[in-house]
Amino acid sequence: MIIQTNIEGKPNFVIEQADHARMSGKLTEAFGNDAFAAPVPHELLTYIVAHHDEGWVSVDALREQSPATGLPHHLTQTPLPYLVKTSKASPEFNEAHHAFCGLLSSMHTYGLFNGRYGMSDFIFIDKIAPENKDAVTDMLNAELERQDHLKMQLSSEAESAVWVEEAALMNNYKLLQFFDTLSLYFHMTHTEARGESKFLHVPDGKGTDHTLTINPTGDGAYTLSPFPFAGVSLEITVEGRYLTPQPQGTDFKPIFDSTAKEEQTYKLVKG
Repeated sequence: MIIQTNIEGKPNFVIEQADHARMSGKLTEAFGNDAFAAPVPHELLTYIVAHHDEGWVSVDALREQSPATGLPHHLTQTPLPYLVKTSKASPEFNEAHHAFCGLLSSMHTYGLFNGRYGMSDFIFIDKIAPENKDAVTDMLNAELERQDHLKMQLSSEAESAVWVEEAALMNNYKLLQFFDTLSLYFHMTHTEARGESKFLHVPDGKGTDHTLTINPTGDGAYTLSPFPFAGVSLEITVEGRYLTPQPQGTDFKPIFDSTAKEEQTYKLVKG
């Protein structure tokens, strides 16, 4: 899950990974204007972005309490065995829908452990304890094998062969990372703590990558420049639950499941 930061003394907004991904999919649906080409294949990219964290569903369903916070496990503090499970399960889920979705989901998994294919300086695989590294390495090697056979499968059809050409495939991978990280900008941090942030390597579909800058306007909206979405503004919503830390040993599942979902809405405007 994602445990959004909070003002001291206030509850945390807790977002399940699937709900985080659904909002990311809404960003995909809206992407495209005169300056940024709509993604191709649009429907399949929207699907994978909206389900890129589907492997988390069974882990999030545990509602397991973190020994560090008294809340459910936060995304970046989830025990590694769960991360290995989710990292495999998301590509499996997406491959069942379409080979292209499985391929991009597998690349997302591999990239999170390996610097997002050169787009990040953080190499997660290098931070993993020696006693856990074999399990992670085996999982990642299996994902590379998955990618190889899915590329072959997609290359065998004229329509999908162009999707796995290197430039086209990397463009769609970069878009997935953009939609994911733009969602995380809102989901990870509470309103008062959000500031300027930059999103690198956002492709325009015409051969150029751009750096997009987001800034809060002070009236509840956020400028994004250059603006890659249709129109001059976009409202997006995510569901979550407001929760407070509980004493260690508390069974968090009934508390979580009996807490009604609420919404946070974010407005992006053309900078």
